[in-house]
Amino acid sequence: MARREFETLTPQMFYILLVLNVPRHGYEIMNEVSHITEGEVNIGAGTLYTLLPRFQTEGYIDLISIEDQKKIYQLTPLGKKKLQKEKVRIEKQLTLLEAIDYEV
Repeated sequence: MARREFETLTPQMFYILLVLNVPRHGYEIMNEVSHITEGEVNIGAGTLYTLLPRFQTEGYIDLISIEDQKKIYQLTPLGKKKLQKEKVRIEKQLTLLEAIDYEV
């Protein structure tokens, strides 16, 4: 069964939305994601600039200004709801994992 777009977020999608809790342009988004994940998640320009307009179309982010030819984006209330929904999904996964008794 095919995954519906944005039903669940990839790590890259999740972190892009997460760092847009404050206004940022593309280069800042890429740097902040790398910083908060301690380099574990890096987002390339191709991925970022493909996702930003799609997030905007879905209503998860808004283009709030253009400064020195840099587009500044910020999370919308709908984007915050999407992150909250993703949090609940991840918490369910963790609960299931914790319920399993693994012998190491």
